[in-house]
Amino acid sequence: MAATAHGFDGLPGGVAVSHLSVYDWPAADGVCGGTPHLHLSCSEGYVVTGGQGAVQTLTASGYERTTLSPGTVAWFTPGTVHRLVNEDGALRIVVLMQNSGLPEAGDAVLTLPPEYLTDPDTYAAATALPTGAPEADQERAARARRDLAVEGYLRLRDHPEELPAFHRAAARLVRHRVDSWRKRWEAGAAAATAATAEQLDRLAAGDAGHLADAVVHSELPAARGKFGMCGRLDVYRTD
Repeated sequence: MAATAHGFDGLPGGVAVSHLSVYDWPAADGVCGGTPHLHLSCSEGYVVTGGQGAVQTLTASGYERTTLSPGTVAWFTPGTVHRLVNEDGALRIVVLMQNSGLPEAGDAVLTLPPEYLTDPDTYAAATALPTGAPEADQERAARARRDLAVEGYLRLRDHPEELPAFHRAAARLVRHRVDSWRKRWEAGAAAATAATAEQLDRLAAGDAGHLADAVVHSELPAARGKFGMCGRLDVYRTD
Protein backbone atom coordinates (compact mmCIF):
# COMPACT_ATOMS: atom_id res chain seq x y z
CA MET A 1 0.00 0.00 0.00
CA ALA A 2 1.13 3.56 -0.65
CA ALA A 3 0.30 7.17 0.10
CA THR A 4 -3.12 8.21 -1.22
CA ALA A 5 -5.51 11.12 -0.87
CA HIS A 6 -6.15 9.77 2.64
CA GLY A 7 -2.45 9.80 3.56
CA PHE A 8 -0.93 6.34 3.92
CA ASP A 9 -3.39 3.44 3.78
CA GLY A 10 -1.15 0.62 5.02
CA LEU A 11 -0.52 -0.63 8.53
CA PRO A 12 1.20 1.93 10.78
CA GLY A 13 4.71 2.73 9.64
CA GLY A 14 4.50 0.37 6.68
CA VAL A 15 4.87 -2.77 8.79
CA ALA A 16 3.25 -6.13 8.06
CA VAL A 17 2.07 -8.88 10.40
CA SER A 18 1.65 -12.63 10.32
CA HIS A 19 0.56 -15.28 12.80
CA LEU A 20 3.23 -17.90 13.45
CA SER A 21 2.96 -21.37 14.96
CA VAL A 22 6.58 -22.34 15.51
CA TYR A 23 7.68 -25.76 14.26
CA ASP A 24 7.93 -28.42 16.95
CA TRP A 25 10.27 -30.66 14.95
CA PRO A 26 13.42 -31.76 16.81
CA ALA A 27 16.73 -30.91 15.14
CA ALA A 28 20.08 -32.70 15.26
CA ASP A 29 20.99 -30.98 18.54
CA GLY A 30 17.71 -32.05 20.17
CA VAL A 31 16.20 -28.56 20.02
CA CYS A 32 12.70 -28.19 18.56
CA GLY A 33 12.02 -25.15 16.44
CA GLY A 34 12.47 -23.19 13.26
CA THR A 35 15.00 -22.47 10.57
CA PRO A 36 17.90 -20.16 11.51
CA HIS A 37 18.30 -17.19 9.18
CA LEU A 38 18.91 -13.45 9.03
CA HIS A 39 17.36 -10.44 7.33
CA LEU A 40 19.54 -7.91 5.55
CA SER A 41 17.49 -4.70 5.47
CA CYS A 42 14.62 -5.27 7.90
CA SER A 43 14.05 -5.34 11.62
CA GLU A 44 11.60 -7.92 12.92
CA GLY A 45 9.60 -8.18 16.13
CA TYR A 46 7.74 -10.88 18.04
CA VAL A 47 4.64 -10.51 20.20
CA VAL A 48 4.24 -13.84 21.97
CA THR A 49 0.62 -14.92 22.36
CA GLY A 50 0.98 -18.49 23.59
CA GLY A 51 3.36 -21.23 24.64
CA GLN A 52 6.90 -21.16 25.93
CA GLY A 53 10.15 -20.92 24.05
CA ALA A 54 13.12 -18.78 23.17
CA VAL A 55 14.91 -17.10 20.32
CA GLN A 56 18.59 -17.89 19.93
CA THR A 57 20.56 -15.14 18.21
CA LEU A 58 24.01 -14.65 16.75
CA THR A 59 25.46 -11.19 16.11
CA ALA A 60 28.93 -9.70 16.03
CA SER A 61 28.50 -9.32 19.80
CA GLY A 62 28.09 -13.07 20.25
CA TYR A 63 25.43 -15.65 21.07
CA GLU A 64 22.34 -14.79 23.13
CA ARG A 65 19.19 -16.58 24.21
CA THR A 66 16.01 -14.57 24.84
CA THR A 67 13.16 -16.27 26.69
CA LEU A 68 9.74 -16.05 25.04
CA SER A 69 6.48 -16.39 26.98
CA PRO A 70 2.99 -14.90 26.58
CA GLY A 71 3.23 -11.11 26.67
CA THR A 72 6.88 -10.94 25.64
CA VAL A 73 7.75 -8.40 22.96
CA ALA A 74 11.17 -9.02 21.42
CA TRP A 75 12.78 -7.51 18.34
CA PHE A 76 16.09 -7.39 16.52
CA THR A 77 17.78 -5.45 13.75
CA PRO A 78 19.16 -6.51 10.34
CA GLY A 79 22.06 -8.93 10.48
CA THR A 80 20.79 -10.84 13.51
CA VAL A 81 20.88 -14.58 12.91
CA HIS A 82 17.83 -15.91 14.75
CA ARG A 83 16.49 -19.36 15.56
CA LEU A 84 13.12 -19.82 17.24
CA VAL A 85 12.91 -22.59 19.84
CA ASN A 86 9.57 -24.20 20.69
CA GLU A 87 9.93 -25.61 24.19
CA ASP A 88 6.40 -26.84 24.88
CA GLY A 89 5.07 -27.49 21.38
CA ALA A 90 2.67 -24.56 21.61
CA LEU A 91 4.70 -21.43 20.85
CA ARG A 92 2.53 -18.88 19.02
CA ILE A 93 3.72 -15.47 17.90
CA VAL A 94 2.44 -12.41 16.06
CA VAL A 95 5.35 -11.39 13.85
CA LEU A 96 5.89 -7.70 13.05
CA MET A 97 7.94 -7.11 9.91
CA GLN A 98 9.49 -3.92 8.64
CA ASN A 99 9.03 -2.75 5.05
CA SER A 100 5.62 -4.22 4.27
CA GLY A 101 6.54 -7.81 5.05
CA LEU A 102 9.80 -7.90 3.11
CA PRO A 103 11.28 -10.52 5.49
CA GLU A 104 8.71 -12.99 4.12
CA ALA A 105 9.09 -11.66 0.57
CA GLY A 106 12.76 -12.28 -0.08
CA ASP A 107 14.79 -10.46 2.58
CA ALA A 108 16.09 -13.57 4.29
CA VAL A 109 19.09 -15.86 3.94
CA LEU A 110 19.21 -19.19 5.75
CA THR A 111 22.37 -20.23 7.57
CA LEU A 112 23.23 -23.03 5.16
CA PRO A 113 26.74 -24.47 5.10
CA PRO A 114 29.12 -22.40 2.93
CA GLU A 115 28.98 -24.72 -0.08
CA TYR A 116 25.30 -23.79 -0.58
CA LEU A 117 25.96 -20.04 -0.46
CA THR A 118 28.16 -19.77 -3.53
CA ASP A 119 25.55 -18.36 -5.94
CA PRO A 120 21.78 -17.69 -6.11
CA ASP A 121 20.98 -20.81 -8.15
CA THR A 122 22.75 -23.18 -5.76
CA TYR A 123 21.11 -21.50 -2.80
CA ALA A 124 17.64 -21.58 -4.39
CA ALA A 125 17.95 -25.28 -5.21
CA ALA A 126 18.65 -26.01 -1.54
CA THR A 127 15.89 -23.82 -0.09
CA ALA A 128 12.92 -23.84 -2.48
CA LEU A 129 9.74 -25.56 -1.31
CA PRO A 130 7.55 -27.52 -3.76
CA THR A 131 4.67 -25.07 -4.08
CA GLY A 132 1.43 -26.85 -4.93
CA ALA A 133 2.75 -30.25 -3.87
CA PRO A 134 0.90 -32.39 -1.31
CA GLU A 135 1.28 -31.10 2.24
CA ALA A 136 3.41 -34.08 3.28
CA ASP A 137 5.92 -33.29 0.52
CA GLN A 138 6.03 -29.62 1.50
CA GLU A 139 6.63 -30.59 5.12
CA ARG A 140 9.49 -32.92 4.20
CA ALA A 141 11.13 -30.17 2.14
CA ALA A 142 10.64 -27.55 4.86
CA ARG A 143 12.10 -29.88 7.46
CA ALA A 144 15.08 -30.79 5.27
CA ARG A 145 16.01 -27.16 4.65
CA ARG A 146 15.56 -26.43 8.38
CA ASP A 147 17.97 -29.23 9.22
CA LEU A 148 20.49 -27.97 6.66
CA ALA A 149 20.26 -24.44 8.08
CA VAL A 150 20.70 -25.76 11.63
CA GLU A 151 23.88 -27.50 10.48
CA GLY A 152 25.28 -24.20 9.24
CA TYR A 153 23.99 -22.32 12.28
CA LEU A 154 25.69 -24.63 14.76
CA ARG A 155 28.93 -24.18 12.86
CA LEU A 156 28.59 -20.38 13.09
CA ARG A 157 27.75 -20.57 16.79
CA ASP A 158 30.82 -22.69 17.46
CA HIS A 159 33.04 -20.64 15.13
CA PRO A 160 31.88 -17.01 15.40
CA GLU A 161 34.92 -15.85 13.45
CA GLU A 162 33.10 -17.20 10.35
CA LEU A 163 30.11 -14.86 10.80
CA PRO A 164 31.55 -11.99 8.68
CA ALA A 165 32.06 -14.40 5.77
CA PHE A 166 28.44 -15.52 6.10
CA HIS A 167 27.32 -11.87 6.06
CA ARG A 168 29.26 -11.26 2.85
CA ALA A 169 27.88 -14.38 1.21
CA ALA A 170 24.33 -13.41 2.19
CA ALA A 171 24.76 -9.94 0.70
CA ARG A 172 26.00 -11.42 -2.57
CA LEU A 173 23.01 -13.76 -2.76
CA VAL A 174 20.44 -10.95 -2.52
CA ARG A 175 22.17 -8.21 -4.48
CA HIS A 176 20.07 -8.86 -7.61
CA ARG A 177 16.88 -8.32 -5.59
CA VAL A 178 17.69 -4.95 -4.07
CA ASP A 179 15.95 -2.86 -6.74
CA SER A 180 12.63 -4.62 -6.11
CA TRP A 181 13.12 -4.27 -2.36
CA ARG A 182 13.66 -0.54 -2.81
CA LYS A 183 10.32 -0.25 -4.63
CA ARG A 184 8.55 -2.01 -1.75
CA TRP A 185 10.19 0.34 0.74
CA GLU A 186 9.25 3.40 -1.34
CA ALA A 187 5.60 2.28 -1.50
CA GLY A 188 5.52 1.38 2.20
CA ALA A 189 7.68 2.82 4.96
CA ALA A 190 8.97 5.74 2.89
CA ALA A 191 5.45 6.66 1.77
CA ALA A 192 4.22 6.44 5.38
CA THR A 193 6.98 8.80 6.50
CA ALA A 194 6.21 11.24 3.68
CA ALA A 195 2.51 11.21 4.56
CA THR A 196 3.28 12.00 8.20
CA ALA A 197 5.58 14.84 7.18
CA GLU A 198 2.82 16.35 5.04
CA GLN A 199 0.27 16.01 7.85
CA LEU A 200 2.60 17.70 10.33
CA ASP A 201 3.16 20.55 7.88
CA ARG A 202 -0.59 20.99 7.53
CA LEU A 203 -1.14 20.97 11.28
CA ALA A 204 1.66 23.48 11.79
CA ALA A 205 -0.15 25.74 9.33
CA GLY A 206 -3.45 25.30 11.16
CA ASP A 207 -4.91 23.08 8.42
CA ALA A 208 -6.93 20.09 9.71
CA GLY A 209 -8.43 19.20 6.34
CA HIS A 210 -6.79 15.79 6.10
CA LEU A 211 -8.73 14.61 9.15
CA ALA A 212 -11.90 14.56 7.04
CA ASP A 213 -10.27 11.90 4.81
CA ALA A 214 -10.04 9.28 7.58
CA VAL A 215 -10.73 5.67 6.55
CA VAL A 216 -10.96 2.29 8.31
CA HIS A 217 -9.51 -1.01 7.04
CA SER A 218 -9.72 -4.63 8.16
CA GLU A 219 -8.56 -7.94 6.68
CA LEU A 220 -8.58 -11.64 7.36
CA PRO A 221 -5.54 -13.75 6.47
CA ALA A 222 -5.07 -14.26 2.74
CA ALA A 223 -3.56 -17.71 3.38
CA ARG A 224 -3.41 -19.97 6.42
CA GLY A 225 -0.91 -22.61 7.49
CA LYS A 226 1.81 -21.81 4.95
CA PHE A 227 5.16 -23.49 5.52
CA GLY A 228 7.51 -20.68 6.46
CA MET A 229 11.04 -20.49 7.75
CA CYS A 230 10.15 -20.62 11.44
CA GLY A 231 6.82 -22.43 11.37
CA ARG A 232 3.32 -22.46 9.90
CA LEU A 233 2.10 -19.01 8.92
CA ASP A 234 -1.21 -17.23 8.53
CA VAL A 235 -0.35 -14.33 6.25
CA TYR A 236 -2.03 -11.13 5.09
CA ARG A 237 -2.00 -9.35 1.76
CA THR A 238 0.87 -6.84 1.70
CA ASP A 239 0.46 -5.13 -1.69
